[in-house]
Amino acid sequence: MFLKQALQFKNPFWMYLLGSFVIIIFSFLGQIPLTYVVMQEAGVSPGGDPMEMMRSIDKNLQLFLLLIPFATAFLGLLLVVRKIHERSLISITTTRDKIDWNRALYAFVIWSGVTVLLLGIDYLISPEHYEWNFNLKRFALLFVIGVLFIPIQTSLEEFIFRGYLMQGFGGLFKNTWAPLLMTSLIFGSLHLFNPEVEKLGYGILVYYIGTGLFLGIMTLMDEGIELALGFHAANNLVTALLVTSTWTAFQTESVLIDVSEPSLGAELIVSLLLFYPLFLLLMSKKYGWSNWKSKLISKF
Repeated sequence: MFLKQALQFKNPFWMYLLGSFVIIIFSFLGQIPLTYVVMQEAGVSPGGDPMEMMRSIDKNLQLFLLLIPFATAFLGLLLVVRKIHERSLISITTTRDKIDWNRALYAFVIWSGVTVLLLGIDYLISPEHYEWNFNLKRFALLFVIGVLFIPIQTSLEEFIFRGYLMQGFGGLFKNTWAPLLMTSLIFGSLHLFNPEVEKLGYGILVYYIGTGLFLGIMTLMDEGIELALGFHAANNLVTALLVTSTWTAFQTESVLIDVSEPSLGAELIVSLLLFYPLFLLLMSKKYGWSNWKSKLISKF
């Protein structure tokens, strides 16, 4: 069992709290370039609105600077796992002998295809909801930044929430359902200050927490985070390249700009109640999952 791997190491839960603190410190260090550039480029006083200050700089530069903290935090995670816990990265990734990148690639391709298909259908049905934004030079730079750094961002989140912390809570609670619930709640809560919350209200946290549950279920059933790695990378990368809006966390030089009024209800229903379950069903058939009850709500 994926969560039981934590029991092989004598790591009390306080080590996971310490490790989380170290990772946060590394993330703060990665924010120094963003803070410096915003203050230099924006030409506004330190007391100004941080979001307004950040939006005043070039979108590609803005994206790059927003992603640097994830890269530095990833270094922090590696340090924590190897030096504090004296473990390998594989031990918080999978029960398999090595990371199955074919699984990650499969999930990436499937969800990328679904994302492109849904966006294409919506564009054909409601073209007035979109503005054409394609500029080859700016998009090419976005593509390089996105391909190099967005997978680092999404992978860090999966390694921390579905790997590191889920195993930490597993060692603490000695069951599967509590780590699944705790990591999903924390994952969702960390999106509290995203601009999407201001636009759509706190109900959007249901979507974030639900996504955390979905990724956690996939991890527990598949005995590793490889599928979650692929799914999360596809979700963020393809979206960043194809479509953005004026109110999302990432502002990119994407092909399209969504100018429609967002609907929280539709997002919740389509994603949480339709596509996420269908994706789990597909992965279950593909990889022969079984014993759902014992893997999701059992004690050990």
